[in-house]
This record gives sequence, C-alpha cells and structure tokens, in this order.
Amino acid sequence: MSKVFKPFISLFKLLYKFLDKIIITPISKLVYRIGKVLNKQNNKLEKFLNKSSTLLYLSLGLALIFFLLIDSKVINFVETEAEIINNQHIKVEYNKEAYVIEDLPETVDITLIGRKSDLYLAKQLGENEVVLDLTDYEPRNEPYKVKLNYNQTINTLKYKLDPTYVYVTIKKKVSALKTITSDVINQDKLNEINPQISVSNIELNQSEVVVKGSQDTLDKIATVKALVDLNNNKFTQAGTYDLENLPIVAYDESGNILKNVEIVPDSVSGVVTFTSYSKEVPIKVQTTGDLVAGKAISSITINGKSDLNVKIYGEQSIVDKITEVPVTIDVTDQGNNGAKTYNVTISKPTGIRYMSLTSASIIVNFAEAKQKTIDGIQIDPRNVPSGMSANAQTSSDKTVSVQVIGVQSVIDAISSDKIKAYVDLNGYTEGTHNVPVQVEGDDARAQYIVTSSVNIVVSTK
Repeated sequence: MSKVFKPFISLFKLLYKFLDKIIITPISKLVYRIGKVLNKQNNKLEKFLNKSSTLLYLSLGLALIFFLLIDSKVINFVETEAEIINNQHIKVEYNKEAYVIEDLPETVDITLIGRKSDLYLAKQLGENEVVLDLTDYEPRNEPYKVKLNYNQTINTLKYKLDPTYVYVTIKKKVSALKTITSDVINQDKLNEINPQISVSNIELNQSEVVVKGSQDTLDKIATVKALVDLNNNKFTQAGTYDLENLPIVAYDESGNILKNVEIVPDSVSGVVTFTSYSKEVPIKVQTTGDLVAGKAISSITINGKSDLNVKIYGEQSIVDKITEVPVTIDVTDQGNNGAKTYNVTISKPTGIRYMSLTSASIIVNFAEAKQKTIDGIQIDPRNVPSGMSANAQTSSDKTVSVQVIGVQSVIDAISSDKIKAYVDLNGYTEGTHNVPVQVEGDDARAQYIVTSSVNIVVSTK
C-alpha cells in the first residue's frame, strides 16, 4: 500500500517547497518588516484603546454612522420596493341583524411600497386587515360607492388597494320559514365503497328552517336542502346510520346555490338508511348488420348457456323497471364460417349501480336460411305528439305482413304475437302522413323484414 501512495507523497512535498519559496516566505518577510516599523506607534495606540472612555465613544460613533447610513438609504437593504399581498378578505362593519350587503367582492389585493426591512416586518406580522365601514349607511335600492380602508401595521409603508372603491347595495334583512328536504352528494364515491347498496330513505330531525336575506334573494329560493355526503367510509353495508351536522344550502330554480342567504340553523342531524335491492334479469342478445345471403343464426349461447341471467343492484324504483340487459353483436358478412365467438362487455343500464356480470363469451352458430311470411300483424303508433291522437286512415293501414328469415326450427316457433310492428310519429304534425312501418321481434336468431308504409292521420284530441 505504501508503494502505491509514495509517488503522491513526493508530488505534495515538491508542491509545498515551491509554494513556500515563491509565496509564503516573501509575504512573511514583508509583514515582519511592516510590523517592525509600526511597533513604536502601536504601543501608543494600545494605551489609547485600553481606556474605557475611548471604547465607549468609539461604539457610539460607529452606531451613529450606521444609523445615518440606513436612514438615508445609502445601504442597499433599505431600497424602496413593492410587495403585493393577494386575496385579502374584507372585514365589513354594519348592522348584521337588520341589513344585508350585496355585490361586495370577497377579496382585495394590497400593494405595499417601502423599505425592505419594513416590508419584511409587515409580512411577518400578518395583520393586513382591509375594512369596509358601513355603520352610518342606510338601506336603499341604489348602490353606494364606498372606499376601502387598510389598517396599516407599519406606518412608514405606502399602500394601494385594488379595488380602492367598491359598489355595494344595502337592503333590509327579512326572514321566512322554508321547508327543508334532503339531497345526496358524491354518489360515485359510494359506488367505490360498496356498489351493492343504495340510499332507500333519509329522515331529518326537522322539516323547516328560517332563511334570512333581502326580499329579492328570498324570492329566488326554489328549494332548501340538507346535503348528505356519501363519501364516508363507514357506509360499508346495508343498515341505518346516524348523521350529524348536515350542511344546509338554498338553491334557485336553475340549481345554483344562493350565497347571500343566512339559514338558521345552518346544519341539521338525521338518519340515512341503506338497502341492497337486486333482482335477476336475462341477458338479451341483439344483432346488427346483415348475414351472408342464404345464411341464418341457428343458435346463440352465452357463457355456454342458451339463457343466462345477470343480477342487477340499485334503487328499487329503477331496478323494477328493467326486464332485460341488452348486448349487441355485429354479424355483418357472417355465416360461411359455421360459427363465431364474440367476447363482449355488458354495459350497465342507466341507474344500475352494480351487476354480477360485466363480460361474457357469446358463440353464434350459422346454418342454411329459410323464410316465411306472417300476415295480419297489428301496427301500433309510438311517440305520438302531445295533445294529438293517431289513427290509421283505412283498415288496410292497421296491419302489415312481415317476412321472417331464419333456420327452419327457429321460424317455425315464431308466431304473430312474438312480432311487434309500429310507426314512429316523433316530429309529425297534424295531418295525414305516409309513415314507414318498423318491426322488431323477440328472437335474435331471426331477421324480420318489412318494406311497407301506411297512412296515419294525426289530429288534435
């Protein structure tokens, strides 16, 4: 190891000798000579400085010099600068029991101008209070132009407020009794916690509250609601939960929160009940597109079954209306390959919170197509305009013939009661119209073809 460091040690010794000869030794000699010359004067200086009165006068003199430098802004630390303090709230002084202040901005910006030391001190104190004094003002419909005041903590600073003046309207405060209902927020958060439960009932500890504000504002109130936040980790399963300090807000007819309203009390308590309501409904396969000519669907299986149900969860009023969950597959140009497998995603119907199945494997088998015609299918009007009635012009406009294409076993099982024919009257006005007939069937393995149109009379009831 010593052999490794030996070259480095020799190098450092050589460098030291060079520095000692060129720099260190000459400077040492110079300092020695200067000290020797001044040695006599130094003895007198030491005696002078050792006197207590000398040090006192010297300290006072230095302090005075520094004070004058700072006060006259000679030192850079005291140069004039500006500092902006944003979004400072306005403190309003007025009779809060009798009046309401409208159109007042929530915040103001303060620009402070002065020495760095004063700006630093002002920021450290943190008491940048802006006051709007309205104690001597009376209510009226026209706005007042009033100057804002800044309570300075450091008097040596200059300041500017933005805005300097505000326009405010002072109105008499009135009160009214309003019925209170409940509303839920963060419904999506409940889906993350437990998508199988839903709110079935909310009971509040009181049904009415007092609202205070100007008469114009109270006239805008459409509803008053207590907000139940479902973003709560304790809502994990069905049951009843106590709620405290539910905030209350007032809404206008557009659903906007009215801010300049005082509500007494400003919160209520209540009880929320969660239930887990569900039922099983079948998955209904629907097709789009046209098969190869001469081919038809002979069978459809979902996850290996001819019929498959899915369990849906949600509010009872929504779940009860759902009779099936549709899944659509595209069969365009299919049929020659004998069979095709579709891996599909099952979409939740509107209002459904959770499904026991979200994907499936659908196998479609194809065979030779046959066809038959079913006559006398009743035509129903749909989407009749409000206040109108719709009737067929003649008896021949009441029914239609439908061509059914499919494998023999499928079309043999299809009867007229399994086919629905209709005319869509959305957008039609009063008068007689020639409307195309549309058709739909219960069995997705068959094709239902109709090319007819009928005359429908739309008239005022």
